[in-house]
Amino acid sequence: MSELPEKQVKRLRSLIQEAETNLAAAKELLISIIGDDDQIVTPRSSQEDVSGKVIEGVFDGQIMIGPDGKSYPVPANYASKSKLVEGDILKLTIADDGGFIYKQIGPIERRQIIGTLVQHDGAYYVEANGREYRILLASVTYFRISIGDQVTIVVPEDNPDATWAAVEAAL
Repeated sequence: MSELPEKQVKRLRSLIQEAETNLAAAKELLISIIGDDDQIVTPRSSQEDVSGKVIEGVFDGQIMIGPDGKSYPVPANYASKSKLVEGDILKLTIADDGGFIYKQIGPIERRQIIGTLVQHDGAYYVEANGREYRILLASVTYFRISIGDQVTIVVPEDNPDATWAAVEAAL
């Protein structure tokens, strides 16, 4: 009889973890849509010929920092699928209609390492080589990885203090 409650507790824990992951994904999606300053960000295909203001900046693992120090929200799904890492140079075109179009124009040198997915303080990390690298929730959902899974991550080659990584693949 004692196995039944144990299985129920395990299932409940799994459901709670899944709900927390979904809630965090919803929050990240909302931020990628409205940005940090509550202005709607409309990502578009970088193939379109669009006129507007062009800003180049550096990706910090989550956002783009412009030359004036201003933060620009980078859609998490774009950062995840493009495997952006800290230090990559991005070009942001703010279209005349307010749409944001990002393009990676200066990828930095990278290296791949293998680690294990962990979660704490509401964020996801990959433990690798004795340290933790933060990863985007969009990468967790895109690659369908779970806590304890082995993953290959991409980190900047020449930045030993990098705190963010991009997920290359689930193993």
